Amino acid sequence: MGRTQSAGNGGIRRGTLTGQAANHTQVTFTWGHSALETEFATTPDGMLGMVRLARPGDPAIQPADAAAPLPLVEISALGHGSGWSGQRFLDGALGSRLRHRAHHSVRDGDWHRLTVELHDPGTGLTAEVRYSSPDGVSALRGEVLLRNEGGRPLVVQSVSSLLVGTLPSPDVLDVHRARNDWLAECRWYVEPLRDTVARLNHEAHEHDSRAALSLAGRGSWPSDGHLPMGGLTERTQDGTDPKGGAGGRGLLWQIESAAGWRWDTGDRAGSSYLALNGPTDAEHHWRERLGPGEEFTTVPAALALGTGFEGALAQLTSYRRAIRRPHRDHTALPVIFNDYMNTLMGDPTTEKLLPLIDAAAEAGAEYFCIDSGWYDDDAKGWWDSVGEWLPSDRRFPGGGIRAVLDHIRSRGMVPGLWLEPEVVGVRSPLAATLPDGAFFQRDGVRITEQGRHQLDLRHPAARAHLDATLERIVGEWGVGYLKLDYNISVAPGTRAPGDLSPGGGLLGHARAYLDWLSAALDRYPDLVVENCASGGMRMDGASLAVAQLQSTSDQQDPLHYPPIAASAPTAVPPEQGAVWAYPQPEFGPDEISFTLGGALLGRIHLSGHLDHMSPAQLALVREAIETYRTVRGDLPGAVPFWPLGLPGWSDAWCALGLRAGDTSYLSVWRRDGSPGRVLPVPHLAGRDVRAEILHPAAPAGTVEWRAKGAELAVELPSHTPACLLIRLTATPSGSDVS
Repeated sequence: MGRTQSAGNGGIRRGTLTGQAANHTQVTFTWGHSALETEFATTPDGMLGMVRLARPGDPAIQPADAAAPLPLVEISALGHGSGWSGQRFLDGALGSRLRHRAHHSVRDGDWHRLTVELHDPGTGLTAEVRYSSPDGVSALRGEVLLRNEGGRPLVVQSVSSLLVGTLPSPDVLDVHRARNDWLAECRWYVEPLRDTVARLNHEAHEHDSRAALSLAGRGSWPSDGHLPMGGLTERTQDGTDPKGGAGGRGLLWQIESAAGWRWDTGDRAGSSYLALNGPTDAEHHWRERLGPGEEFTTVPAALALGTGFEGALAQLTSYRRAIRRPHRDHTALPVIFNDYMNTLMGDPTTEKLLPLIDAAAEAGAEYFCIDSGWYDDDAKGWWDSVGEWLPSDRRFPGGGIRAVLDHIRSRGMVPGLWLEPEVVGVRSPLAATLPDGAFFQRDGVRITEQGRHQLDLRHPAARAHLDATLERIVGEWGVGYLKLDYNISVAPGTRAPGDLSPGGGLLGHARAYLDWLSAALDRYPDLVVENCASGGMRMDGASLAVAQLQSTSDQQDPLHYPPIAASAPTAVPPEQGAVWAYPQPEFGPDEISFTLGGALLGRIHLSGHLDHMSPAQLALVREAIETYRTVRGDLPGAVPFWPLGLPGWSDAWCALGLRAGDTSYLSVWRRDGSPGRVLPVPHLAGRDVRAEILHPAAPAGTVEWRAKGAELAVELPSHTPACLLIRLTATPSGSDVS
């Protein structure tokens, strides 16, 4: 990336500058807007640090050692420090040697941007620390550009994207993490930070505790194991922390990497720090060699501030909407039918599809996606032979697949196809015709993972192959929806000629893939793209900023989907989160209602053998779709809340709420347990509220708003699992989401 031109030291909101940093004279300035305040100051030896990060009106946090802020960036490089978490802030580390050289700010449309230029004369390393924040949103985004202005190469092993040390003591903080496993995504858990970070006697020891809570991604599935995000919430004065962290200040972060990532938090001079990184050498085999004049830019990372977990997530949701690529799908929210889950399961044919297309149209679907298998003409199976993406003659006799696509259009729906663009099976003709450089490799050997090779989108032949594929599928066939899947994980990456490390190669490919996808959307602006990796294994901020939809899971059991659907808005705005709804002809009315109801506060991914349903069953599906049409207009501006807290995997009751102005929606699931539950809705306290059940159309349950306690009493039948969609309409109010 090119060098940012500095505008000197002017343009800082409420900023002051005293003396010159080169002489170790104090430099102080502030920057922010109506929803965010930051303050920067140099230490006596000239190191610049962030000494305040808060919302306007938040009380100041005073570290035990206020004279020792953290550097703005942490860097480890060969010969200049190991980068091990326990030693990252020792004197002499490369980040602490950087000195302030210049800073400037600009207003860029709805964004406020600050660039701080730091320099180390000893190595010639310059770091441009870039902060940005959307106007009116309590969120800070950080990334760092490194540039070698010295005369010798420098091998970087880690560099933080965002480093903050102005947080409350670990004594009062709880830390939030989200397990994210195949078929069991978005499972949040919370514990006191002090359970990991031990308290030490600072007078008896020279250094802070080297204990730190850290989390890192693995392989080329960035959200495999954990979501690339986390949170800290401050306990209330009585020491309690309601489930979900509703009490004191809250902080949530995400690392916008489609490859490796790491975050850690711990004790620093009596306060807490937070370090957000992309890939590192220790965790991801990532290194970057910077020759004289060469540059590297980190992946972005962002953190959001609010009251408790929910308040911070409201701000993070607004931030996610601000950084993503504009697209009409984000407000249109069409209903998508996909033929895969619990239906054709990768075995589409003209004979099977035509009646299913008709039934989906009758139910109210607006897009129809033919999932995997449409290219399969191989008696040995398609898993290790994919890559050419040519339609099967055997599956689509007569007019071929284009006749099926035409039938989808004739029924008023937009046709879609499944594609796994980055893989080429070992038996595919492309495995022999594309050059070795077009694939992931290590030590000159092409990598094979589960019978497949991985394309490297930095290579022009790989990109040309995918461009030609899209020109055929989208340009010639008129496909308007692509489900882009990714079902292998390659660790630690690739080392092509010119790559110093496999983790660096993986990051290079991930960035090239998103660049390819962005260019494709530029060419085909009406195309809608779903991001999928065996469900939610690529649920990262970088991918979500480009794709229009995000698959939340491959979960096939409707009884196991509620905790995933209820927690999905922590990772993805509700208007992007695709939730399966797969009613079956063997289901009774309650089962059909249950499996449909869970998708009504997200993006409906309708499936199931609708073509085998009775008219009465299909009418239940159509009723749910009509209900969705009445609420979907509120989803693009809504923020989530959880009256029962974020759900546990085996919770009998789960609930997800969305706040949209004076209207709130609640999806309530009862899988087991008692027939009644009371749901606190404190943001509606003191309001006149009307409660109504929107789904199912003929509910067996009842709801009652109790104004005195600002709570909703729900009764559901105990003989079967049940799901309700409830609308709470309050008298107008000017209150804001915090």
